[in-house]
Amino acid sequence: MKLRKIDISQSDLLMHQVSSLYHSGKSMKTCWKVHLNIKGQTGRMMLTWLLLVSLVCVTTQDGDGPENSVLQCGPENLTLSSSGQVIVLRWTEDDPSCSAVHDVLVYELVVLKPDVPTPVTGEVSVMPEQIGSSHSWSWRSSFALECFSHSVRIRSRYNKQASPWKQEDIHPGMEHLKTAGIYPKDALLERGSNFTFCCILPEGEIFNSAPTIRGLGSGSSESRQISNRSYAVTVHLTQASDRSSTCFHCTPPDHGACAYIGDPPQDKNLQCETRDLQSVECYWTAGRDYIVSHKSPTVYHLLGRECRKGGGELGMSGDQARWKMEVEIDVGEVNWTLTAVNGIGKVELLDRADLIKRVHMFAPKAVMASTINARNVTLEWEWTVQHYRNLKIRCQVKISHGDTHTIREYFGVGLSFTVLNDLIPYWKYNVTVRCATTPDLWKWSDWSTTVNFHTRGDVPDALDVWRQAAGDEVIILWKMPLANQSHGIIKDYRVTWEKTRSRGKEPQHATVHNNDSLSLSLDTAEEYIITVTARNENGSSPPSTITIPSFSPVSDGAERANGSWIVRSGGSFNLSWSPSPAASCGYIVDWCPSVGRCKAEWLKVAPNQTSARIFSENFTDGVRYLISVYACTQGAPLLLNTLEDYVRETRIKDKLFKSLKWKQQDSDVEVFWDRVNQREQSAFIQGYVLYWTEQDSNENFSVSTVNPEDTSLTATNLRISSYEFRVAALTAVGESGATYFTATLNPLNNLVKPVLISLITVFGVLSVISVLCYKHWACIKQKVYPPVPEPVLTWPTSLGANRCRPLHVDHETEVLDVSELHYDSVPVAEDYVTEKPPASSQTPAGYYNQPLRRSIPAALTSLAIDTPASPFRSVFSNPSYDLLLQPGEQQSSLGSRLQEGTSSEGSFSEYQAQSNTQTFSFIETTEEPENLMSCVFTYIVVPKST
Repeated sequence: MKLRKIDISQSDLLMHQVSSLYHSGKSMKTCWKVHLNIKGQTGRMMLTWLLLVSLVCVTTQDGDGPENSVLQCGPENLTLSSSGQVIVLRWTEDDPSCSAVHDVLVYELVVLKPDVPTPVTGEVSVMPEQIGSSHSWSWRSSFALECFSHSVRIRSRYNKQASPWKQEDIHPGMEHLKTAGIYPKDALLERGSNFTFCCILPEGEIFNSAPTIRGLGSGSSESRQISNRSYAVTVHLTQASDRSSTCFHCTPPDHGACAYIGDPPQDKNLQCETRDLQSVECYWTAGRDYIVSHKSPTVYHLLGRECRKGGGELGMSGDQARWKMEVEIDVGEVNWTLTAVNGIGKVELLDRADLIKRVHMFAPKAVMASTINARNVTLEWEWTVQHYRNLKIRCQVKISHGDTHTIREYFGVGLSFTVLNDLIPYWKYNVTVRCATTPDLWKWSDWSTTVNFHTRGDVPDALDVWRQAAGDEVIILWKMPLANQSHGIIKDYRVTWEKTRSRGKEPQHATVHNNDSLSLSLDTAEEYIITVTARNENGSSPPSTITIPSFSPVSDGAERANGSWIVRSGGSFNLSWSPSPAASCGYIVDWCPSVGRCKAEWLKVAPNQTSARIFSENFTDGVRYLISVYACTQGAPLLLNTLEDYVRETRIKDKLFKSLKWKQQDSDVEVFWDRVNQREQSAFIQGYVLYWTEQDSNENFSVSTVNPEDTSLTATNLRISSYEFRVAALTAVGESGATYFTATLNPLNNLVKPVLISLITVFGVLSVISVLCYKHWACIKQKVYPPVPEPVLTWPTSLGANRCRPLHVDHETEVLDVSELHYDSVPVAEDYVTEKPPASSQTPAGYYNQPLRRSIPAALTSLAIDTPASPFRSVFSNPSYDLLLQPGEQQSSLGSRLQEGTSSEGSFSEYQAQSNTQTFSFIETTEEPENLMSCVFTYIVVPKST
């Protein structure tokens, strides 16, 4: 500022006014300090103009603001540094005038860079109590600092006064180099962000607008020119670097740079707690970023206290981090803040908690079983933290024996002991304890060390008893007590039985050692009560009783319940049944192989259950089991239903059919087999199939049946050839039990049927003829063998009293029986012979159509044959009555046989042989000779007149 003196009067006044303006803090850049000496009228006018000019200057200075006023307190000891893309400026205030500052002192900062027309500005406010200390300000550039030169200007401002600008230049950049390069190098970049690289090209080299980026994946980029040789390339970082860096090339590969792309700290899930009420322990999940942690390890701060990974207070276990810090625990919620920082960014975790409600207790110590009984034990332990004695504690005791684990809970203030009840006598236990505070349960403590103890012995538990019928015997069964039921070493078993109607008397008993059954021969007409007990060194078990009913076969459906189902399930049976009102004490399910002798197994079910899963280590695939369901009653068990099934059906072995037979019937072959024994069935047979194949042919034929009761199948329409037959059983697992045989058909078998048919036809016809002949024999005899008329003898009436009475013949009668012929007394010569033929013969055996050679009585010579006119006088042939009379000798022959003086009206020569034979007999009588002679004829057949 220049000063000029003007000789004007009253200049002292003007100078005072101007000086007051100057010292008021307004900088006069364009106005001069003028000393005026003004005299007279002219002087007064000049003074007026001077005052106007001064007002204009003051107004102009007011428009510039207080910044143009000079402030003595400003930044000193400037230090400018850089790291990567960050510029850091540090300074202090050393001027004595700064001690007079009683309000906020503001520092203005400006960063100048060539790619941005408007400078970047910032402010730092300093409180009066901070004046005199070190201050700093940082700024992050979007480019690498090597791309071009940067400069920083700073000044202070206080109460509308500003100090002069002070400028610090950072390194001038690399644009002056003659070699090309890409910056920054080895940068640590955040994934998902946009980052700008700068490429500095040598003189005359052309920039590639599509730079090469290796290891980035599908990242996109754009570029722009900054200066003659510098270009900016902005890349979208979509993918983190994997174990190695990501490289960029905007010129040939020898001019590139690599960077590490990652994330800020990924830590999360902060939780803080206390274990001893004297310190805090915070846990969180630490993020994993190998590239970033390698370039810039994460730094943690908890409540402002720094701790790095690997420090004594910070522990890492996998991805879990833990930090313990001694603090004073107060009641109430506190904000526990954790800050994690790495080279890319930082994350802040917050956990608001009342540590009094977040007590993570230590495990109990010195756990011991102080008092041990058969069924209870007293358990004690100690606490290492004295504050626990005043807390409400909830403890869990885990009781283990074998593969069984149970947890019991106990409560109390400062809880340090408990009593375990309902333990198994004579049993080994393992016990461990853990605790937590209540009612605000935060976390359980670790389990204490395990304590082992063995309870004292006791009498055995009651036995599980059942019965099984085996013919005339009853087998009493019981399950031998398990180790947790015997409560000691079992010595023996005592079985007693007595009849129900004779209870009160001394029962029969037997003692069994090391066995689980006893066979009894009981009276099947009586009901028995069986009692079984087990005995060890502590005594006998409570008695187990079962009732054996008198034998009475159960009729089908008479006492059985309907509706039982069985389902196979992984080597076991799932069984269900309909409820029974008779099941007052539950149900019993027993099972046994259905073939052969076996020892039954059983399962008892509660009354409110109607289903059970049946499993046994003795179950075998391919064995059929008989399963029975009984209702448990106050008396004898009641059978409800029986079922049969396999745990798993298996294929039946080949050659199942032991005695295959076949029979040819014309062109058919019928194959027979015996019923399959159930012992040989490893699956339910659902039917059978018969296959046959003709020799030298690959064509197969089959016939099947789905009736398992069938025992034959027929192959039809076969040709005369040799065949191979195969019979198999149909089961749920496929065809099984295949049996083969070969058969050759016989062509002669084709004649059997016609011959049999012919024979049967002939026999039938003959049978019909015989039946018809039998039924119509009289008619056939009449036509084929008609009756022959018999000779009729009529005695003459002139014989008087001594004659045979005439035979009365009814011409309408075919057969006439004449009982007697009477004659008068005629003496019979002694030598008269009468031949008596058998009465049962039509032709008498003693009558051979020969003349009588003996003499005839004399009285007979006077016999005259009265032959009145009648049909009997006609001559008819009779082969069986053929008299051997020679011609010409009839009279002489007859006369020789008769005495003289006999006369007759007819001659014997008129009688010829008949076609039928009449049998008659001369019965010798003992009557007197004067009585009539009896002529007894068996029968006389008289032909009908024609």
